[in-house]
Amino acid sequence: MTDHRERRLPLSAEEVAGRLFRLSISVFFIGGFLSASISLLVPQLKSVLQLDYHRAMFIQLAFHSSYLLFALPVALTIVRMGYMRAICVGLSIMAAGCLALAATQTVARFSLLLGALLLLSAGQTALQIAANTVVTVIGPSRRAASRLTLLQGFNSLGTVLGPLMSAPFLLADIRPGDGSDSTASVPFIATGGILALLALAYFRHRTLLHGREPGGHRLPDRWGKQIFLLLGDRRLMWGSVAIFVYVGAEVTIGTLMTNILMLPQRLALDPVNAGRLVSLYWAGAMVGRFAGSWIMARIAESMLLFLAALGAILLTAAAIVLPGVAGSAALIAIGLCNAIMYPVIYAMAMPQDSRLAPLASMWLCMAVVGGAVVPLLTGAAADVFGLLRALALPVSCYAVIALFALLNRAPWGEAR
Repeated sequence: MTDHRERRLPLSAEEVAGRLFRLSISVFFIGGFLSASISLLVPQLKSVLQLDYHRAMFIQLAFHSSYLLFALPVALTIVRMGYMRAICVGLSIMAAGCLALAATQTVARFSLLLGALLLLSAGQTALQIAANTVVTVIGPSRRAASRLTLLQGFNSLGTVLGPLMSAPFLLADIRPGDGSDSTASVPFIATGGILALLALAYFRHRTLLHGREPGGHRLPDRWGKQIFLLLGDRRLMWGSVAIFVYVGAEVTIGTLMTNILMLPQRLALDPVNAGRLVSLYWAGAMVGRFAGSWIMARIAESMLLFLAALGAILLTAAAIVLPGVAGSAALIAIGLCNAIMYPVIYAMAMPQDSRLAPLASMWLCMAVVGGAVVPLLTGAAADVFGLLRALALPVSCYAVIALFALLNRAPWGEAR
């Protein structure tokens, strides 16, 4: 007699990787949408609260400093809890942060807004470490950079739609001294609801990686020692420096672009249209990431990274010196060069031993604090030397990335 209560067969490694990839698409997308929307808070609050560039950049300081503050406890939590549960917790914290950020929009209190951003970015830290690492270690190692680059393409799709959909709510009719209109809360309320649904989806799939992740491990003393032993891994440490300057340069340009496009010597646009045009910068990253995933099957990752960094140097220099449409177009085109930098640096810097992945990822994600430091320094330079001349700092950041690519170069057509 046939037993209709047949046990469900365990998923194969390919099925697990495929289901994880499909789940990850939505996570990478919403993370990009949120990051690009938050960048619009800089021109919004600069006008509403009459801030200089240096103080306005405290928004990025609050949003990115959590990578330094929370990376260690997050990495240890992943070792104890596992990737899927850690992502669920990160999404839940981000949902709470979005609701807190929506509440602060109605009162326009700078200190409260910075606190809400710190809460939001604490969840983002958990998401970055867990989601990036699990995609890298689950599946064939030779395709890790390509998988992560493809997912970063969906992240870029979110950054394209973020300015397009959020600018009308955040930048419409902003005047000095006014509190933000209640409509400014709409993007963050909607995003908070989506994050809550994604947290539920990951909770339902919390056992997907059973036996394939570090969840449930006890933390022996050697884990604490191993964290600092990884400091001796030169590739990992140089990769951390490259992540630091990459995120710093990308965030700086994406954040200041609205104000640059409003300059009379550039396009002289109003805030809403300037904010919407920033989506083209992120669109370049989206196109470049989807294309980069295909190109990396044909040439070495390190060579592609070097060419991208060189292109970013030339385009940023052109954006400083060329007037009008030419300078604006060069600035927007930097997004195309940024496209493959993060996933390639991340994959190149990871150690070969997958058991060290959560701790190595901790160092790489701590380096994302560059998105707090470089914009702050560039904002201070903009107040002293002018907005366009301050872009010389991102130029130096891209030079460091080019050096990292050269130090880890592989012959053309040969993967790492």
